[in-house]
Amino acid sequence: MEIISGTKDIYINGPSCVAIGKFDGVHIGHQSLLMEITGFAKSHADEDFKSCVFTFDPAPEVFFGGDSAVLTTPSEKRILFERKGIDILIEYPFDKETADTEPLDFLSDLIVGRIGAVMMAAGSDLSFGKKGLGNAELLTKYGKENGIDVSIIDKLTVSLDKEYEVSSTLIRQMVTEARMEEAEKLLGIPYFICGKIVHGNHMGRELGFPTINVIPDENKLLPPNGVYTSDVIIDGKKYFGLTNIGKKPTISDHEVRGVETFIYDFDGDVYGRDAEIYLKHFCRPETKFESLDALKDKLASDIEKYRP
Repeated sequence: MEIISGTKDIYINGPSCVAIGKFDGVHIGHQSLLMEITGFAKSHADEDFKSCVFTFDPAPEVFFGGDSAVLTTPSEKRILFERKGIDILIEYPFDKETADTEPLDFLSDLIVGRIGAVMMAAGSDLSFGKKGLGNAELLTKYGKENGIDVSIIDKLTVSLDKEYEVSSTLIRQMVTEARMEEAEKLLGIPYFICGKIVHGNHMGRELGFPTINVIPDENKLLPPNGVYTSDVIIDGKKYFGLTNIGKKPTISDHEVRGVETFIYDFDGDVYGRDAEIYLKHFCRPETKFESLDALKDKLASDIEKYRP
């Protein structure tokens, strides 16, 4: 996958099928858009059509001073887009100039003029251009007038305790409430945290339960502090784990939240490697124990209880 990031100097030679959006979470609704453009590109493979995702960095709401917590960081989005077979990812700089671009100029000069869109896909809640005046209706009208295929995807619904519209906002609520199984149904995969494995205080090893530590991106939305069952991917291999998110109050007074994972039946040296930690089920809140022995006993109990 080709990645174009941090520049407005963009020119793509050849016809492109472009999905436009913020894609926070890359949830099942977003995945429908990706299927539209990859399917269209494959059906025109003899004409060398490219599938292209166009998104902004930073997200518009972050630029305007809104909530900066994201479901998927830029590096996590890259992982997911590549796995979905996207040819080109554009992370377009969002600044005052971008915010003040007229919607029709955005389409004619950038999406069509420099990215070469012959097909565009977006969600029904699309908003772009100056004052957010660009929308799905305008995109459809522009496509008809200029001979460009346009696919607008309505919001998907999922049935849980009731019918829900799939949205990044709803998934954020589920994650902040530790409703991991429900979030997974909307995301299509368990909620995950990607990061480099770093050295911790090695207390886990001293207690007899060696762990890996990952420092999450500062803008990454974390679920409540506590213990979660998890799947862990390192170097393409999947392991089962038990992950603690929090401040480790029994052994530390620090306020920084971390992500620490015990991996079942594993004792490799993986410092400096990238890890993907998929949170499956909320087990219990983080607890401050009276002693290290009490903590050790609880860890042993948790590990046995949730052993796959």
